[in-house]
Amino acid sequence: MLNLEALKNRIFSISSRDEFNALTLEIFSFQYENNAVYQQFCDYLGANPNNVGRLEQIPFLPIELFKNHRIVSGNGKIEFTFESSGTTGAATSKHHLLSTVIYEESFSKAFRQFYGNPEDYRILALLPNYLERSGSSLVYMANQLILESKHPESGFFLDDTASLRKILQNESDKKTLLIGVSFALLDLVEEGTMQLKNTVVMETGGMKGRRKELTRNELHEILKSGFGVASIHSEYGMTELLSQAYASANGEFECPNWMKLLIRDTNDPFGAAPIGKTGGLNVIDLANLYSCSFIATSDLGRALENGKVEVLGRFDYSDMRGCNLMI
Repeated sequence: MLNLEALKNRIFSISSRDEFNALTLEIFSFQYENNAVYQQFCDYLGANPNNVGRLEQIPFLPIELFKNHRIVSGNGKIEFTFESSGTTGAATSKHHLLSTVIYEESFSKAFRQFYGNPEDYRILALLPNYLERSGSSLVYMANQLILESKHPESGFFLDDTASLRKILQNESDKKTLLIGVSFALLDLVEEGTMQLKNTVVMETGGMKGRRKELTRNELHEILKSGFGVASIHSEYGMTELLSQAYASANGEFECPNWMKLLIRDTNDPFGAAPIGKTGGLNVIDLANLYSCSFIATSDLGRALENGKVEVLGRFDYSDMRGCNLMI
């Protein structure tokens, strides 16, 4: 019988491509056997653990199915449900968690992999709209990182931008992380420019219909000038994922060891796009152990020669919603 606790521990100890590939195939087999929706989808495509022997043969579940299907692997009791934002009356995605522990371990270890210990930072979160509703995975993550930072000035800022500006401009012996939704960061710099030092400014995407859409390059140029920093960092995550990819500059994303971004051919959903060519973004997120680790998103991306992935925006037919609406 499969030991799920041992499998979970292996996810966060991956240290090589071979380990990732082997564990990916094991998790595919587990989810095929224990996720009715995913099994039905794979059966339609004629894919199962008996004939899938390589990562490239694994089917990716269309992300839209999270809106009207219960995507759960296993028979455990649902402990928590994350829900995406959306336009009024539109269906929203729901990500059911049998345990929040695996999410907490995923974002905590990923943050440490790319940024170090949260205790080394003042963590300031500017996430309006997300704070004003329940079920946001982004708010859940930011709240836990704020608690882990243990700094008295760490916290959320909704409408009190005056206090936020004062804290930002008050130099600290610790590094500062300002994580914010794009339109709120733009609002902040329009109130007045700053010259920040020892500060990481991280955008999570999302204009949410609040502003004219900008390309990521346009957004970053405005924010770099407004905050007086050399680069803008980015976070790529969504309701349907329990892991995040990070970019330290230019929107070129890297993944933690248990996550992988792949580019599919826009004309052939089962084919891979070559390096440098724009295509649909597929995600392997092994932290999605109890839902589905293989997701075909509605985002466009491009694999780069340096091994990183650029996220370019969304397919035209995709509905507007939550994070990373960056066309």
